[in-house]
Amino acid sequence: MRASQKDFENAVRQVKLWKKDPGNEVKLKLYALYKQATEGPCNLPKPGMMDLVNKAKWDAWSALGSLPKETARENYVDLVSSLSAASKPPSPAKPAADGEQAGGDLVVTSENHITTITFNRPAKKNAITTQMYQDIMLALQAASKDDSVLTVLTGNGEYYCSGNDLTNFTDIPPGGPEEKARTNAILLREFVDCFIDFPKPLVAVVNGPAVGISVTLLGLFDLVYASDRATFHTPFGPLGLSPEGCSSYTFPKMMGPSKAVRTSREVMRSKGRERLHAVNAEECGALQQRWLSEECTSAVVRFLSRRGKL
Repeated sequence: MRASQKDFENAVRQVKLWKKDPGNEVKLKLYALYKQATEGPCNLPKPGMMDLVNKAKWDAWSALGSLPKETARENYVDLVSSLSAASKPPSPAKPAADGEQAGGDLVVTSENHITTITFNRPAKKNAITTQMYQDIMLALQAASKDDSVLTVLTGNGEYYCSGNDLTNFTDIPPGGPEEKARTNAILLREFVDCFIDFPKPLVAVVNGPAVGISVTLLGLFDLVYASDRATFHTPFGPLGLSPEGCSSYTFPKMMGPSKAVRTSREVMRSKGRERLHAVNAEECGALQQRWLSEECTSAVVRFLSRRGKL
């Protein structure tokens, strides 16, 4: 039986409700069939090689050729139905405990006047998504005003944090890679500024390997506890990047201020805060250029290709 327009619309809504990522290959198929069903054969100019995501989408849509809209609509509904049938129903959401915000990829708890922010993507080694950057900033802003005396960052699972989720760099906006690099630099600067200006003692409990931004930020913490499974890695060279998180300034100076409590921290940091903001701005500007470089683009492509992300 042919799929009706209502069947198609229901399938589209069902996809939006999926909790589990079906993978890039499936998403490209769904995208191509949706575009073919709603607009017909691909009529857009082919994106440039640097525009990785839109090029992959264009290739998938263009590969459908002159497939009729009705057939594309039917194939879309069939694909969604088969995927939905193969997946298990989601488990009921666990109610948040007192003092806990149900945060998904980020969990915030408050107990005994300690606010704890936990990276909660153990299956992805606690890699930080773009949304998590926003969520962490909101959590820090809230913690700066609550009745806690200190704030702790830690990770759930084997990793503390594996740094940036590199898929953050594949969602190219209409303005192209230049716009993406600019918005990423702004987000990074605001993110690091939140740590620079945080008014309470900040403690990192590094429960496992730490990579990239999760390492470079440690210079802005007052105290760092590392388990015997903790390792620290800043792969700027292999990724064609430059330092961030004020690490070009803080790393040479970490040993002295790291033992300060809140009052002495404020005295020591007040003079250095302006310098830290200047360093943060300089690093973000440099990274904005590196994100557009051939070395960085090639490194990201190699990384995602090894993991089937393209």
